[in-house]
Amino acid sequence: MVASNGKDGPVTTSSRSHLQIEAWGITDVGMKRRHNEDVFLVDPDAGLFLVADGMGGHAAGEVASQLAADGIHKALVEKEFEPGETWPEHWDPQLTALGNLLNDAVLRAHQEVTVAVEENPTLKGMGTTVVAAIRQEDKDRLVIGHVGDSRAYRLRDGQLTLLTNDHSWVHEQVSAGLLTEEAARSHPLKNVVTQALGGSAEPQADVFETSMREGDLYLLCSDGLNTMITDGEIEEIVSQGGSLKTIGQRLVIAANERGGNDNVTVLLIRVLVTHPSGN
Repeated sequence: MVASNGKDGPVTTSSRSHLQIEAWGITDVGMKRRHNEDVFLVDPDAGLFLVADGMGGHAAGEVASQLAADGIHKALVEKEFEPGETWPEHWDPQLTALGNLLNDAVLRAHQEVTVAVEENPTLKGMGTTVVAAIRQEDKDRLVIGHVGDSRAYRLRDGQLTLLTNDHSWVHEQVSAGLLTEEAARSHPLKNVVTQALGGSAEPQADVFETSMREGDLYLLCSDGLNTMITDGEIEEIVSQGGSLKTIGQRLVIAANERGGNDNVTVLLIRVLVTHPSGN
């Protein structure tokens, strides 16, 4: 497992069925912040990839994001759903077992952040967003879940698609037709999230599945990336190709050159085909 709020991590690979995936993450403090409250996690054995963006200042956000990453990882690695056992009443029948496990893991992480605040009043006000992707065992699918405004994108056939919808005030205004995308990018309330782990209300994670194809490139990121550069600019950078490390560094540099107002974290996942030896 690689979990870091340092600079970056090594490229990791995992192979299940005929598809192999490689992943690489980087996090940067940016140009304006003193502390890096982002964290990313890569566990190729579990097929788990995660970005969390902490909030709260005075290092409390860093505590929240690390608690969330550790809590989700622990819940997904240690808790397994046996096909023969009774389907839990609170689980969503429209989700797979793994989708429900991811949703449960997010809720457990929320509870851990909440308990930490209750036990230590100096942490009051801390919270974190999260976006996580986990690969289904022996299947060419990813289960993706998120709370807050950390995002998941997919580059397929040269076209970048935003897979998640921000849980944020400005996104709600854009959806209602009250703000344009361009106006939302510079709005004074652009960083206000409507859901987070550690908030006063229990979050409702958006969880969905997507099929992987050879050549797909998935990007998980904190909002320090997409609030600095547009989706079109992100598409242009990732479409240039190269190693995951090169692509990730280009994205961070672009965000910092545009101002680097926030910590920026990117985690890239590329889908390859495993060819049998000798072929």
